[in-house]
Amino acid sequence: MSIEPGTYALGPENGTLSVFTERTGAAAKAGHNLHFDVTSWTATVTIADDPSASAIEVTADGGSLKVVEGVGGMQSLDDGNKADIEQTVDDEILRRQPVTFRSSQVTANGGGWHAEGDLTLLGATRPFAFEVRLGDDGSIGAEAVLKQTLWGLKPYSTLFGALKVVDEVTIRVDAGLSA
Repeated sequence: MSIEPGTYALGPENGTLSVFTERTGAAAKAGHNLHFDVTSWTATVTIADDPSASAIEVTADGGSLKVVEGVGGMQSLDDGNKADIEQTVDDEILRRQPVTFRSSQVTANGGGWHAEGDLTLLGATRPFAFEVRLGDDGSIGAEAVLKQTLWGLKPYSTLFGALKVVDEVTIRVDAGLSA
């Protein structure tokens, strides 16, 4: 690993934190698989020579998700549709609550890490783990699948349940480290 040990700050100025949802149900063709970017988030990544002394902390503003793209559906999403979806996420799903992750254990995994810790979502804290990629070019990336119901979230549905968001959503971080 050519990334120098140290503490690095991450956020929207040097990376993206994205959430991806998929749809299911009898009316799934009417809905969209959605790509959101979290526009307000911070992360602190401490890289140590010994990975077990490394740490990750992330805080995301649950009221800052913006629809980047909607794939599929009977019609393409316009700005009004995107604003309506964002309002629903703010009011009914994440309720503008912060989402936090704090690692409790980091272990080496090939050229990256396996991170374990606690994820707090809507006041519920549960164990959460994911793989971290550390690039020779100073990049860092991670992708994890979050099962909403484990945190007490009922996946969004409409059309009397005929169109639903799949319980598992994908979270992805891609950033460049800067001390």
